[in-house]
Amino acid sequence: MDIGDAREMARGLMDEHGLADWTLVLDRAKQRAGVCRYTDQAIGLSRHLTLIHTQEQVRDTVLHEIAHAHAGARAGHGPRWRAAAVAIGATPDRCLPEEAGRIPGSWVGTCPSGHTIDRHRRPSRVLSCRLCSRGFDLETVFEWTHHGVPTDPGPAYLRELEAIRRRDRRNGSRPRHGWLVS
Repeated sequence: MDIGDAREMARGLMDEHGLADWTLVLDRAKQRAGVCRYTDQAIGLSRHLTLIHTQEQVRDTVLHEIAHAHAGARAGHGPRWRAAAVAIGATPDRCLPEEAGRIPGSWVGTCPSGHTIDRHRRPSRVLSCRLCSRGFDLETVFEWTHHGVPTDPGPAYLRELEAIRRRDRRNGSRPRHGWLVS
């Protein structure tokens, strides 16, 4: 959706639903479409996601956040928020539907079985594949690329990975993948 049109629609919906004194902010978020900032009395929309979402998706996002403003800071996505959402015509769902566009992260983790996850920021913690193992499993730790190039995820990540390896060796296990061996 065009940013100017989104701004105009959002401002109109905010005014219509009693938030004339609230501010509309377009931010740089890439994973969440909208936010309600109670202390600032502001409704925020992701500039990036607004550009790739349909008018109806952006409208529902704005109404979702207006419902948060009406329900109050402690309501979360509980019954009070759902009632507020329904009352103003928003879909009473916590998240946008699966088919809503998303922005893939530039950091991609791939497990040994080929499953992938993506992140917008450099991974700071060692993660293993939840599709391959219920809990953390050294055998299913993700290898990271940044913009498609295999890369070192950073010193903190590497320190944590080494500590996990040491603990694993002390417990009598040994890594089964060559890339995990120091």
